[in-house]
Parts: sequence; C-alpha cells; structure tokens
Amino acid sequence: MANEPVYMDNHATTRVDPRVVEAMLPAFDSVYGNSGSTTHPFGWAAKDLVDRARQSVAACIGAGPKEIIFTSGATESCNLALRGAALRNRKRGNHLLAVATEHPAVLDPLRRLEREGFELTLLPVIQAPSPRAGLIDLDRFEQAIRDDTVLASVMLANSEIGALAPLEEIGRICRSRGVLLHTDATQAVGKMAVDVERLGVDLMSFSAHKLYGPKGIGALYIRRRTPRIRLVSMIDGGGQERGLRSGTLNTPGIVGMARAMELCGEELPAEAERIGTLRDRLFQGIAAEVSDVVLNGPSLLPAEDRLRGNLNVSFPRVEGESLILSMKNLAVSSGSACASANPQPSHVLVALGVAEEVARGSVRFGLGRFNTSEEVDFAIATVGETVRRLRKMSSLG
Repeated sequence: MANEPVYMDNHATTRVDPRVVEAMLPAFDSVYGNSGSTTHPFGWAAKDLVDRARQSVAACIGAGPKEIIFTSGATESCNLALRGAALRNRKRGNHLLAVATEHPAVLDPLRRLEREGFELTLLPVIQAPSPRAGLIDLDRFEQAIRDDTVLASVMLANSEIGALAPLEEIGRICRSRGVLLHTDATQAVGKMAVDVERLGVDLMSFSAHKLYGPKGIGALYIRRRTPRIRLVSMIDGGGQERGLRSGTLNTPGIVGMARAMELCGEELPAEAERIGTLRDRLFQGIAAEVSDVVLNGPSLLPAEDRLRGNLNVSFPRVEGESLILSMKNLAVSSGSACASANPQPSHVLVALGVAEEVARGSVRFGLGRFNTSEEVDFAIATVGETVRRLRKMSSLG
C-alpha cells in the first residue's frame, strides 16, 4: 500500500536525497566563511569546499573544473549562455537557431535577442502521431544553418515529452559549420550519461534540483579549448566566477550539487533501468484501465528516443487540469512547472501538431529515485477511477 500523497512530478523538482543533505550540513554551521575571503582560514576552508565540488561536477560531465561556472539554476545558466554568446559574437553573425519545443528558459532569452535585432529560426519537430514525434530531423536542422548563424540551442531531454535529441550528430554539424552549440541539459544530467566532449557542445546548462540536489544552485559548462568560448557577463559586481557571474557563492548549494551528481553517477545504470521499468508499468496499467489513452511524444521504445522516467499522456473528453485537481493525492502536472499558470495548451504539444482538445487533456508523470511499484499501482488506480468518473460526468452534462 502506497503512502499518500504520492509524488510523481520529478520533472518539476526532486526531493533532496538525505545523503546530499548530510554532505551540505557542515557548510551551513562549521565551514561558514565566504569562499571569496582570501585573508583568513574561514574563507580558505569554504574555498576548498567549492574547489573540490567544482572538480567533482566537472568530472561528472567530462569537463575540466575551469569550464564550470556556478549559477542560481538552469534558467540563469541559459540566459548567460545564450545572451552572453550571442552578444559577444555578434560581429560573426546575427542568426540564431533553436527548436520550437525548447523550455521557456531558452525561448524567452532568444526572443529577447530577437527584439534586440537578431534573427531567430525555430525549427519544427517530427509531428504526431509518428512514433518519433517530438524528435529532430537532422537534415532539416542542417539545412536551417546559414552563413550568418552564430549560435544554436537544442535541448538534450525535453521537459514535457522526454524526447532525446541526437546531440552528437547535431554537435558534429555545428562544428563543421562553425556554429556554437548550447544545450539545456536540465532534465538529462543525472538521469542519463552526459559527456560534453562526446556530445560536442560548447555550452551546457543544468540545475541541481532536478537530480536530487538543492534548489537555487545550477551550473553552466563553457568550453575552454578548441574553440575557447567567451561570453558577455549578465551580472556585474565583485567579479566572482572569473567575472562571468558576480555574487557570493552559495557554498552549501555547491557542495550539495556536487554530492547529488556523484550519487547519480554511481547509481545511474541500475536506477535508470528501475525507473524505466516503473514508467512502462505505469503506462501499460493506465492503458488497461482507461480507453482512448494517447501517448504524447516519441514511443517508449527504443530507449534512446525518450527519457526513462517520462510519461506524457492525454485523455480525450477529459480536461487535463480538471483531472489533476481531482487527484488530490497524486502529484503530477500538465507540463512545465514554469508555465503552470499559463491557461494555454502546452506549446510543446502544439508544436507536435497535437489537437488542442488532446493537448488540454494531457498529464505529465515524472518518475524518480524515490518512487516505488506500490506508488505506480496507486497512480494507475487513481487515474483510472478519476478519468472514468469525469468522462461519465461529461457525458451526463
């Protein structure tokens, strides 16, 4: 029997792993100095924690420690990467390239740059009901690059439908055309193997609270070799993080992020397999309980097309928000947490060509480390009972 309520919104945020909390505690009350204080042991001790954490975070993604800039989270990282790279390299080109299904943390900075005079192309994705819906057509991507394209941004794992981008191939295309490549890897880091050299990215944004670490801390990978990437800073002040991100470093958060990434790396193969099995069980159970279930995004197989813990489904004749509000003991969402106040249907599902009625009936499940098979069975029963009840009420109305 599952304890209620049940949390299945791990794409919005994750519970902090108790082992991460334990690692963070000394940085609150014993190693509490400012890591920027260079004249006394309190500052030296804090700096040592930050230095060791930076090395650990870098190692987890195949980078060097000098290639890691700590930020407040992935949204800040995306803003620094996109605006910083575009403005720094404006003389090289004025064209920006991204995908229509990107997160608002990418789309909004790009639209701001567009208002400032850049040209922006948003690529469509493979349309529903294809089993590859939401994925990128590589030929179309390459054809969209122009002589003046300076920067491309492609999300590694989509936050709503779990679609995985063929980033290695995209990286090779960008490198051959001299285009900088940024990826929002917020949903991918910690949930799948991520190596910046193998992927061929120049800039990568990610955040701790999506991988069982604390909120308020993230990082940006900035390539330092072949080529060395230079950015315009977005925050001025004390010159921390090599002048790219001024502000006192969040030492407890940095320590927590490093520990969370270490744990993900150690447990990744077994955890990914277990979560994928739970996700498949959830979908099969819901499909057995409810008629006319629509899977949004790429098919669950092959595994390399979709994030293991992601399930996005629609229930025609049921409004997704009504369904979610009716399931008070099951925490799920209708899409990105950053857009939860937006009454419009998901821009990701609309970009897939999903009908508005189906898009409005969508529910996103995000399974994670602390979910159990008992919770999956509870979710199946809860969804089944609630959908049947709401459809009956709709038919009576």
